Amino acid sequence: MEIKLSKPCAFEGKEYTELILDFDSLTGRDMISAEAEARVIAGPAPVAELSKPFLAVMAAKAAKVPVDLIVGLPANDFSKVTMAAQDFLLG
Repeated sequence: MEIKLSKPCAFEGKEYTELILDFDSLTGRDMISAEAEARVIAGPAPVAELSKPFLAVMAAKAAKVPVDLIVGLPANDFSKVTMAAQDFLLG
């Protein structure tokens, strides 16, 4: 799935205009790892699939980028990316 960003985002010397989210490449191990990483960011969530930190980590794993890139996106792009993760998980 391709997400076009509303404006270019510079991160660690690279400019991003889109993110390619390959959720189909992820495994259960990735999900467990994402949940643990999300807990470090924001503490435990009652339902991981509804937690923005968990969704951000899942999106980062699917896009093969650091989660700091995802959480540093403008709010509208962050919302698009995390909603794509949620749609995948709950779809």
